[in-house]
Amino acid sequence: MASSSSCIVPSLFTEELRHRSQCVVAHPVNPPQYIPLVEIVPAPWTAPEIVSRTRQLMLSIGQAPVTLNKETNGFLLNRLQYALIMEGWRLVEDGVCSPEDVDTAVSQGLGLRYSFMGPFEVMHLNAAGVNDYCERYGANITKVCETQASARDMAGTATCAAVHDAMCRQTPVDQLAERRQWRDVRLAALASHKQEEEKKSQS
Repeated sequence: MASSSSCIVPSLFTEELRHRSQCVVAHPVNPPQYIPLVEIVPAPWTAPEIVSRTRQLMLSIGQAPVTLNKETNGFLLNRLQYALIMEGWRLVEDGVCSPEDVDTAVSQGLGLRYSFMGPFEVMHLNAAGVNDYCERYGANITKVCETQASARDMAGTATCAAVHDAMCRQTPVDQLAERRQWRDVRLAALASHKQEEEKKSQS
């Protein structure tokens, strides 16, 4: 049995089940018809063969599974996503930049290369391998990240109002459905492009 929960670890709802060793989380990403990632999260008592079979099933239907070795709050995708959201939140709240510029930095910067390679491969390519990257930039990365430790409140804050207003200037709430449709069309085009490029690389 697989749950599509995006954040509830399986041990919280499978412990009392008779066949708990057959239970796992298989969390797809929205919209799943265009984003192939699926997070596979076992409980401490999930049988290894169940994890393996779930992963093979996802691969067989064209998905891109990632397997967590143990439970963690937020799984993998949301932990990465929330770290980015929170840092953008801090930058806006501390008056460093506007909400629009945070989105531009991602959509016109990080997002372009992260759409076809992850941060570790970016490190690898931006130097003579990961070891060289860490030698060159590791100390400064650590220094910057030491300033990122504080989580900020979100709901009901002035920063929330500022970010909301900025996003509404771009897309009013009553136009969100149209913007979501635009997003899905662009995601479909990107997915098609990536599939075509993958075929070329294998030929």
